[in-house]
Amino acid sequence: MTMPTNQPASTLGEVTPHTPATGATGETTPHASTTDKLTTPVQPAAQSPIEPAATMVLRLGYEGEQFAGYAFQEGQRTVEGCVRDVLQRVLRRDVTLTCAGRTDAGVHAHAQYVSFPVTHEECACAKSSLLRSLNMLCPADIAIRTIYQAAPDFSARFDARSRSYTYRIATAPLKPVLTAPFVWWNRHVHHVCMDDMNAAAQALIGEHNFESFCKATSADVLKSQGLSLQRCITSINVHRDYVLGEQLICIDIEGNAFLHNMVRIIAGSLLEVGRGARSVAWLGDVLAARTRTAAAQTAPACGLTLEHVAYPAQTLTPWHE
Repeated sequence: MTMPTNQPASTLGEVTPHTPATGATGETTPHASTTDKLTTPVQPAAQSPIEPAATMVLRLGYEGEQFAGYAFQEGQRTVEGCVRDVLQRVLRRDVTLTCAGRTDAGVHAHAQYVSFPVTHEECACAKSSLLRSLNMLCPADIAIRTIYQAAPDFSARFDARSRSYTYRIATAPLKPVLTAPFVWWNRHVHHVCMDDMNAAAQALIGEHNFESFCKATSADVLKSQGLSLQRCITSINVHRDYVLGEQLICIDIEGNAFLHNMVRIIAGSLLEVGRGARSVAWLGDVLAARTRTAAAQTAPACGLTLEHVAYPAQTLTPWHE
């Protein structure tokens, strides 16, 4: 439905409690409470495009286990679908989102960025009111962390300068407990040489054709469309960390952009080097082969988290209080 013309700007973003949403099967979505979901997806009436006064940018986090990925899919529970429905409920109009990076099913995020144009009236909404309303309506596995304002032509995807991911692995014989939803527990690996992993990773630094580290069907689509498989990795660091008392191997990767499954294939291949199954020089050979079969297995989605997205200085300004 269209936004009421007689509604003061200060009341935008104010909502009332509601009942849990139901999925396509009619069952309540996992982790739902009586105040954290919409009753049904919002279906606003057809509207003319708005005249954007600015761009609203949300920084959000989510636990990816119960999502079929970020990108909207009909009949599936997705991050984009949930966030879009919440925004349409709060703003009372249709919303089209642009994200910094579309994460796969099961992948988590500490700092995903999504952007969409807003009107002059919506620019008057206070940050505290918006955050309160958005987080009340979001499901338990999504949190809107903060809100920024950007120029009308800003894009969370195309204006991003780099994206940073961390892949976490547990290799101890004891099963992880508190970190279990966010790590790959490889129970058969008891010793890992991180020096070898870091040495092998140096072959991937810089701009290269990463076809060997891309899902084969996705690489075929890109090539058929004449699109590049070149990407630039600026840093890879393998280190140990203790999270909630459990020892993990962390692979931090930063680059300008990533191909489908690229970080997860790199993680799986680096672990082969770390456990001594492959030599340090092997990863360079994999890169040069430019075929998916040259690399190791794709590491499970559960161990991957989108940690940070970098934008040019002063591109994003905090939304007014």
